[in-house]
Amino acid sequence: MSVWAVLAAAGSGERLGADRPKAFARLGDEPLLAESLRRLDASDWVEFIVVAAPPGWEEPVILLAEELGCSKVSAAVVGGETRGESVARALAEVPEDAAVVLVHDAARPLLEDDVIERVLTALNEGWDGAVPGLPVADTVKRVEGDRVVETLRRDELRAVQTPQAFVASVLREAYSAGDVRAATDCSSLVEARGGRVKVVEGDPRLIKITDGADLERVAALL
Repeated sequence: MSVWAVLAAAGSGERLGADRPKAFARLGDEPLLAESLRRLDASDWVEFIVVAAPPGWEEPVILLAEELGCSKVSAAVVGGETRGESVARALAEVPEDAAVVLVHDAARPLLEDDVIERVLTALNEGWDGAVPGLPVADTVKRVEGDRVVETLRRDELRAVQTPQAFVASVLREAYSAGDVRAATDCSSLVEARGGRVKVVEGDPRLIKITDGADLERVAALL
């Protein structure tokens, strides 16, 4: 099956306190974006990559891909104000004959190929989508203001990561009909349309970088 990867990399990185977008913050000796690009390009599961770049940084993304020898990068598009809008713009660059779209966040650089395999295998089992998830260790409560309304069962909860994989036609329909600006992940839009999404085993190393401490933790794991 034809697998296209959409790499969401348009975040501003304000919480990093950097003078550049998050994708170009330094992770070791390279921009943060380099790690995800390299790993997706090396995956035998992925055929093409579209990057949603920070506005004005499309050319640096292409130059970085060339420098890394990432030949699967098909395009770098201007990202939107929200993650959902960025993915929608990148999705528009994926051809209609693509079978599967794999959406990954550049903010989770330590991507292992076995996670890609797990989400794609779920699609072969007949699911519309698949997401990696980890059990929730803390007790989680639903609140209204300062008042606790409900204590949720931990065994029914998962902390969801990327990459998330979807049948391409299902994802397109979800993005055409859903509230893209408010979507914090792709799965929520597919779920809202009645799509069947499977949770597979996630990876504790897929840390999401939001601040400088996260950068240091990930750098230590490289």
